[in-house]
Amino acid sequence: MSAHIANGRLVVWLTLFIGMMFQIMPLPKMVEAWRPDWLLMVMMYWAMALPHRYSILTAWLLGVMLDVLLGAHLGIRSLALSLVIYIVVLLCQQLRNYTRWQQSLLVACFICIYHAVIFWVQFVVVGAAPFNVDMFLPAISSLFIWWWVFWVLRNMRRHYKVR
Repeated sequence: MSAHIANGRLVVWLTLFIGMMFQIMPLPKMVEAWRPDWLLMVMMYWAMALPHRYSILTAWLLGVMLDVLLGAHLGIRSLALSLVIYIVVLLCQQLRNYTRWQQSLLVACFICIYHAVIFWVQFVVVGAAPFNVDMFLPAISSLFIWWWVFWVLRNMRRHYKVR
């Protein structure tokens, strides 16, 4: 394996690690409900940019790690992440051609799907998951942050020639 290929993989895994850290970072109670889904947005970018390399298996592994780090029921977030990334990989050719604001709207929809799947699985498995509209607030904050996330990751991909 050449050093160039290894550096590209290192950059991707470093961004996924940073997304994971932002996802579990403690926030004040006032803004906790508005926390963007950093890991999901980073994973969506890499699934759109390199769908043959970072897709469902990567999402599942990251979801299991997120469940462990959050102390949640094992497999809930991995199922939700895998489902959303599956949809992104299916639509990656169309998503690449959309404008940034159209991508932002779709990212918000994907994040709503992610939270709806988490709620549904918790409701079915645990049985005591109260429905709260606040669980969709991260979709609104992620809608506005997607532009920045896309710009940063695209520039990193181009600078380090990640393929």
